[in-house]
Amino acid sequence: MTQETINAVREWGIEKGIIGPNGKATEHTQFAKLLEEIDELRIGIIKDDHDEKIDAIGDCAVVLILLSEIIGVPLEECLESAYNVIKSRSGKMIDGVFVKDK
Repeated sequence: MTQETINAVREWGIEKGIIGPNGKATEHTQFAKLLEEIDELRIGIIKDDHDEKIDAIGDCAVVLILLSEIIGVPLEECLESAYNVIKSRSGKMIDGVFVKDK
């Protein structure tokens, strides 16, 4: 995901009236949209449909970019904040899941 693509998604969101001064989306509506896209990802994983998984992950990213704009914190800042929390986290893999140390 390049900065150019993130900015293009923001512009698309403004053009479509999702975000921006005339934006009609809310945290609640975007969260509902995210759940819809996550369900599409779940189905893609169940069906092992590679193209569907790619599309759904991309759609989730679009929704997260727009949702972060609605809450007033750019996605880049959200990602940096999360990374700063996890970067020194220790733990181990258990059954394919990273379990952090307490």
